[in-house]
Amino acid sequence: MKFPEEKTEFSARSWREHVTVSQELKAKYGTKVLKLSLTSGCTCPNRDGTRGYGGCSFCSQEGSGEFAAPYASVEKQLQAAKQKVDSKFPAGLPVPERKYIAYFQSFSNTYAPVSYLEPLYEEVISRPEIVALSVGTRPDCIPDEILAMLCRLNRKKPVWVELGLQTIHEETARAFNRGYTLPVFEDACKRLKEAGITVVVHVILGLPGETKEDMLKTVRYLADLSPGIDGIKIQMLQILRGSRMGDAWIREPFPLLSAEEYTDLVADCLQILPENIVIHRMTGDPPKNLLIAPAWTADKKRVLNLLQKKIRLRKTEQHL
Repeated sequence: MKFPEEKTEFSARSWREHVTVSQELKAKYGTKVLKLSLTSGCTCPNRDGTRGYGGCSFCSQEGSGEFAAPYASVEKQLQAAKQKVDSKFPAGLPVPERKYIAYFQSFSNTYAPVSYLEPLYEEVISRPEIVALSVGTRPDCIPDEILAMLCRLNRKKPVWVELGLQTIHEETARAFNRGYTLPVFEDACKRLKEAGITVVVHVILGLPGETKEDMLKTVRYLADLSPGIDGIKIQMLQILRGSRMGDAWIREPFPLLSAEEYTDLVADCLQILPENIVIHRMTGDPPKNLLIAPAWTADKKRVLNLLQKKIRLRKTEQHL
């Protein structure tokens, strides 16, 4: 995707040293902390007809939870998820000393009655190796009774709520069938922050029809939001088999960002974001069996290396 020539409001700021979530967790718990991707059994109001059908058009049939353990008992899910990630712990670290985040990733994990969700989340956070609970959901799935439940859980162990915003632009959101408007996000974010819940926001770069300045406006909006968010996940749009956007792209491909364009954009985003916003993700990790395009997103290490080179270059330019 080649961006059209346009006047951009973006101006470089002095480089900020952002903390990544892995750095923050290691500093807090004294060891590497890994996420266990789990399944709550929830669906989504944008799939069952409450808000719409089919979900967001970029979302896969698994509700973005391809790496989550299959739905089963808490014990079985934890065992399966640990088997996937334990090789990433430092060699020789005893099992009792390993620490994890319980991440309920697929679909909308507050879209069920409290009577169902609270015992599930209680059972997970009761495990000594689980240091925090991360719940992926939609802003329109946090009624008062769910917020009260999250507060109760947060008094026992830290709770993060991950909200899928993706963009602030309503035309783009309607095009991919997000199913809620920006004021809904603002209200949910405000209520969560006032309740003392950690808020992490998801943003997708490269959505169809958005210019570079459109994407930067989304990040600038989050940087200036009051009360502020705690963390951000940034990723490239991935075209996946089984998604409605994937079906449409096969019939009529539209331009996608190159790795160079994407990493330039992420570096711009990091210059916009204040230091207090923790960086949870700078590139996605697509399910390779479902990925249609762009192919470069499958090589996460290469993307991160390219991004680090650009960050180092910007730091050097700042001191010249």
